Amino acid sequence: MLKRVKFVGIPVRDQDKALAFWTKKFGLQVATDQPMGNGQRWIELKIPGAQTGFALFTPAGHENRIGTFQNMSLEVDDVESAYRHLKENGVEFTQPPKKEQWGTSAVFKDPDGSLFLIASR
Repeated sequence: MLKRVKFVGIPVRDQDKALAFWTKKFGLQVATDQPMGNGQRWIELKIPGAQTGFALFTPAGHENRIGTFQNMSLEVDDVESAYRHLKENGVEFTQPPKKEQWGTSAVFKDPDGSLFLIASR
């Protein structure tokens, strides 16, 4: 029945800024970018080599989720290396790599101030 998570929604204020952030700084690829009406677009991004993607879209009534902690964890092979690379590319981190019993993580911000976790085991 269920096969996978197709995409995870990321609420954004400015779709163009969010699109540039995720494609230029993280290397995500545009799967779909088309008009949806009311001045918005449906933008779906894919992580190269992965099946799950992101949708840069804010449904009506969800504007209060912009700039909050996003309840997801983005897996990387090496948090320390990813942290250095992303920081060099201008990504702002609110928490540098931190080792925990379960693995290592770091927290970064998108252009809207939303917080995301990168982690490895």
